[in-house]
Amino acid sequence: MFARCDRTGHHSEDDVMEPRFNLFDSPTAAKVAKRFYATSLVLEESSLPRSLRELVQLRVSQLNGCGFCADAHAKEAAAAGETAVRLGLVATWRHSTVFTEAERAALALAEEGTRLGDHGVSDETWAEVREHYDDDLVGALVCLVSLINAATRMNVIVHNPGGAYEPGMFTRVSG
Repeated sequence: MFARCDRTGHHSEDDVMEPRFNLFDSPTAAKVAKRFYATSLVLEESSLPRSLRELVQLRVSQLNGCGFCADAHAKEAAAAGETAVRLGLVATWRHSTVFTEAERAALALAEEGTRLGDHGVSDETWAEVREHYDDDLVGALVCLVSLINAATRMNVIVHNPGGAYEPGMFTRVSG
């Protein structure tokens, strides 16, 4: 169950989290959200595999505590053919055997690109990414990590909860 924050910031575990604000109620935010989604479509046209895109977005969502995005990307990853085992191990990928070296490099970039304030993206991680991905895919990964970080932050700020996402929902709300 989700916790609700009252005006003082205190949580009640008995309450279901309600969004603070619907970004689509703001004409400006709605325009940004639609353009943001349109920008993300470019990544879908890239040769970066859909399942990898979803795993990276799921990991960033977990790190940023975004229930809505974690819900969405776990379900989209499952729709893309990801297994329950791999989805369950994304949060502990460093201590799991189910990810390839290329996927591990992308997940490391996702983590370090999300936690920029800690130490930035290390030279070691960057070298691993460069070993496994060509220039176009590196560019796609950098943009993917940046976009999902922005999306998670928007959803966390407005307390957009997870649980109700259905695969393909992004397409329907962006129209």
